[in-house]
Amino acid sequence: MKISILRKEAKLSTAITEWIKGDHTQRQIILMISLIVGVCSGLAAFVLKWLIESIKHILTQHFNLSDTNELYMLYPAIGILLAGLFVRYIVKDDISHGVTKILYAISRKRARIKGHNRWSSIIASSLTIGFGGSVGAEAPIVLTGSAFGSDLGKRFHLPPNMLMLLVGCGAAGAVAAIFKAPIAGLMFVLEVLMLDLTMLSLLPLLVTCLTSVCVSYALTGTAPMFQFKMEEAFTIDIIPGCILLGIMCGLVSLYFTRTMNWFEGIFGKLKHPGKKFFVGAVILGVLIFFFPAMYGEGYDVIHQMINNASPDEIMHNTLFYGSENTLLIYLGLVLLLKVFASTATNGGGGCGGVFAPTLFLGSIAGFIFANIWNDTLGLDVGDDYSLTTGNCALFGMAGLMSGVMHAPLTGIFLIAELTGGYDLFVPLMIVSVAAYLTIQTFEPHSIYAMRLARKGELLTHDKDQAILTLLNLDSQIEKDYRAMTIDMDLSKMILVIVKSHRNIFPVIDGQKKLVGVVTLDSLRKYMFRPELYHLYTVRSFIKDPPALLNINDTLKVAADKFDETNAWNLPIVDEEGHFIGFVSRSGLFNSYRSVLQDIASE
Repeated sequence: MKISILRKEAKLSTAITEWIKGDHTQRQIILMISLIVGVCSGLAAFVLKWLIESIKHILTQHFNLSDTNELYMLYPAIGILLAGLFVRYIVKDDISHGVTKILYAISRKRARIKGHNRWSSIIASSLTIGFGGSVGAEAPIVLTGSAFGSDLGKRFHLPPNMLMLLVGCGAAGAVAAIFKAPIAGLMFVLEVLMLDLTMLSLLPLLVTCLTSVCVSYALTGTAPMFQFKMEEAFTIDIIPGCILLGIMCGLVSLYFTRTMNWFEGIFGKLKHPGKKFFVGAVILGVLIFFFPAMYGEGYDVIHQMINNASPDEIMHNTLFYGSENTLLIYLGLVLLLKVFASTATNGGGGCGGVFAPTLFLGSIAGFIFANIWNDTLGLDVGDDYSLTTGNCALFGMAGLMSGVMHAPLTGIFLIAELTGGYDLFVPLMIVSVAAYLTIQTFEPHSIYAMRLARKGELLTHDKDQAILTLLNLDSQIEKDYRAMTIDMDLSKMILVIVKSHRNIFPVIDGQKKLVGVVTLDSLRKYMFRPELYHLYTVRSFIKDPPALLNINDTLKVAADKFDETNAWNLPIVDEEGHFIGFVSRSGLFNSYRSVLQDIASE
């Protein structure tokens, strides 16, 4: 029975695939696939959110708000253990850092993402977050959406540039669906994934975003994700406060980014998975026990921040419950410690992203700033210059997103679409721009991109840099060479030259390590004098190469060395100095032109 059903499904899938291929142009095929990607992304986002909320409801529905609860220490450990075991023994692949994996796939794998990412991230992240892991579901669902786009593109044998576009469509659809924010989904692809917007790519992205949002509307209603009632409209008097809030958000973003990288480095030094789990589970459990606001994604806390909830509602299940005067202290500690909870979640074996933590911290940063601005420091700012805490919580969310992700437009549109607060566009822009300019002073790349940027594997809007990133140094190595040894006499050197079509020859020792090079020009006046054949050896003609390439170098490094030396061929060696081959300027230029044509065809 099951086999019969599977066969019917396979036949239906094949029939749909053949119909789409049909007599349609490539552009029509892309539009049809982008619509399918939108449906898949919308359904995947709904399933993930439903799983997280169901698990969370089952585990916490009996908690008494006025008391601490020891289960806050146990639940997160169970979640990251289950997620870790699932990834280790079922998936058997790394699925963490979802957005970073997409960026890597775009720049180094020609936009090819493994098929299991269509479902593995959903299961792992729902276990992690539902049980209290202090991370977000957005990065996993973005990876899921991109995997759908990549898989469909491969199924239709589309070229790399179209495959890259469909990966972007999947990411945009996922963001649009999970937040009910189609414009933010489009901006996310442009700013975070750094895909170029052309007339060919704009329509598929819009189709995917609109389709995924409509699926989300059909399943969960059309109301914004957060219910927000604006108490005070924007006035020009609050601009100074907005600028300072933006600077604060930029500094908080810097703290979050650098602390997360540092703490991830500590987990990276723990080689055994058991040690990582133990350290992560202990840190996460203790932090959530004292600060239950860190449990899960934290969207309930965001709702409290933007709607001016009471201190007791914010500090439920904590030792601070009932002490209204300690609210800012409690929130300040959460602001400082959230990064450790998020890093411990992923470092211990869980699966999640920093999207939700960024929004969470932004709302808290804005809430704290508004209170300090209005009251704590005793500033006599007057009613005209005072800031509304709910509004500032929104501004802070946009500011942190702008700072952590280097995505000011995504932050502006996302917060407006999340809450329906379109009347606050100007202050959202002010805070986002101020935060972005602040973080840019210290960190040129987002938290997603900085790991790849250090390795030269990041694809950017810089066309020249993008082409060199898309090219692979391994593919440029020419191994059709004939080597010389240091003690060869001129007669044997002539035999090597006759059998070769090159004008440069590597000289290697007994361990195949590069000693130097010999050029045809240096031998030319001795080649036709047989009486000299046994008088001269390689030692007489050997010289150092103009520059040396290492197997771990990027093509950007290779291109720079060609420019510096004006050489036509450069030898490449491994880390031990063993000769591998040559990289030629002409070969690199031909590959550069080929990739440039692919990009231009978009």
